[in-house]
Amino acid sequence: MNTPWYKQFWPWFLIFIPLASFTMGMVLLNLATNTSDSLVVDDYYKEGKAINANLDKEEEARRRNITSDLVINDGAISVKFHSGIPQDGQALKLAFYHTTLEERDVTVMLSRDAGGVYRGFTENSLNGKWRISLTPVNEEWKILNVITLPQTGEITFNP
Repeated sequence: MNTPWYKQFWPWFLIFIPLASFTMGMVLLNLATNTSDSLVVDDYYKEGKAINANLDKEEEARRRNITSDLVINDGAISVKFHSGIPQDGQALKLAFYHTTLEERDVTVMLSRDAGGVYRGFTENSLNGKWRISLTPVNEEWKILNVITLPQTGEITFNP
């Protein structure tokens, strides 16, 4: 009993393996050429020097004994200082860095109201995990923190 080759299992199985490999190779080639890797840094030496400068700014925030609370409610952002409040009343820059998506990064300028609370507003969605950086405009000090939003109530925001 001779059956034609196209009605048997093994020829089709042997044809499927290289065909599947070729298809997956084309998909991976398409992904490699059409997507960018936004988390890769071009100049590592310059980034290393910047990391050291950032560590100095964080140490300056610790030296000033800055303690604060952060409240985020439907885009309204407020920062209340308990100690180490900036005496000159200059604006603060609160930067939200998304952990994986660079296009979602947001920077909000906070200005001080009459009660000494720094306030700002953003229309961007802040749901997810964020690295947050708080600095004055002159960048004398810096506070870094990692939070997951949304959260209700005050978030302790200290160096």
